[in-house]
Amino acid sequence: MTTRRIPGAARSGRKGLLALLLGVSLMAVAACGGSDGDGKKGEDGKGDRPKTSRAVVTIAPRDGAKGVDTSGALKVTSAQGTLSSVKVKDAKGTAVEGEIAQGGKSWRPDTHLRSDTTYTVDAVAKDAHGLTATKHTTFTTLRPKNTFVGVYTPEDGSTVGVGMPVSLHFTRGITHPADVEKGIKVSASPPVPIEGHWFGNDRLDFRPQEYWKPGTKVTLRMDLDGIEGRPGVYGEQRKSVTFTIGRSQISVVDAKSKKMTVKRDGKTIKTIPITSGAPGHETYNGKMVISEKHPVTRMNGATVGFDGEYDIKDVPHAMRLSTSGTFIHGNYWAGRPTFGSSNVSHGCVGLFDQRGGGDSATPASWFFRKSIIGDVVIVKNSHDQTVQPDNGLNGWNMSWEKWKA
Repeated sequence: MTTRRIPGAARSGRKGLLALLLGVSLMAVAACGGSDGDGKKGEDGKGDRPKTSRAVVTIAPRDGAKGVDTSGALKVTSAQGTLSSVKVKDAKGTAVEGEIAQGGKSWRPDTHLRSDTTYTVDAVAKDAHGLTATKHTTFTTLRPKNTFVGVYTPEDGSTVGVGMPVSLHFTRGITHPADVEKGIKVSASPPVPIEGHWFGNDRLDFRPQEYWKPGTKVTLRMDLDGIEGRPGVYGEQRKSVTFTIGRSQISVVDAKSKKMTVKRDGKTIKTIPITSGAPGHETYNGKMVISEKHPVTRMNGATVGFDGEYDIKDVPHAMRLSTSGTFIHGNYWAGRPTFGSSNVSHGCVGLFDQRGGGDSATPASWFFRKSIIGDVVIVKNSHDQTVQPDNGLNGWNMSWEKWKA
């Protein structure tokens, strides 16, 4: 029998097969895309992970700000995320240290900023998905109209005696002492506890509990630039000063016996006859530190309340012991027998000398050569009060407890 072919049947069968395969494929794709394999949904509810961080970084002051305060103005915060990095630098690349706090929500600097300085801030925060948000800003701190400095003693690179404190006199009265102290650091090598003490509102001294040990290196670091010492008045110093403690020389003046014993490193090296304050003009008792040395100087009674009583233009070998005018110095106008037998001065300690101080063999000349700034002179058995701690560099007359307080 002959089979009859139906035209177009083969072509129609191929189309049906293709349609069937395509339908199966579409069902498989639909099954794969219907939901997350683990059942989780993305932020948009359709299983998509967010493409941008939800964390928001805020920096105060605003970008481009001018005249920014040097304290309290800089702060970095993060909302809907935590800070992972905050970098603040000046134009020279010097970093400003700070700490991320509140569980990563905020950052503040550890110290004040410097005045008239441009800073850059780069902050990074992460959201719950680990996506980062960044922010970059710049700002410039204020340029102060009124400033202060600390005039310091002793001098950088000097060698001084064991009684030498670090003393700072400020050119303006300080009403924010705690802020100023934060900008000053005094350290020693080998290390020893050092504390500061304010005398009034314009002087700050530092010392250890006992005299310095010979050979100690002491460093004063001042970072006062940008510190507001009083309303509208800012510091302008950034300076480091280092000095060395030399040998120990402590001299004891006994106003009663009229002798001075000089000890070097604990050993007596000389006993010298002296004259101290006469009745009514007695020499202060207490520990006094040599703060100045003058081969020759003028002493006028009018400058210390003894108007018209004396004016000596050429006092030799003079070393200052108090701001109020106490010196230990050479004396050529009293006869040599006076020394060791009578107290005839207006409050100073006198040693026998020659006019002009040219004789190196005199006691005054010898003591002047052997003494350095910072050496200690202790006066005892005088019929007067103890010298005040702020009268000269004489803080050793205050107990350690009061000094720290």
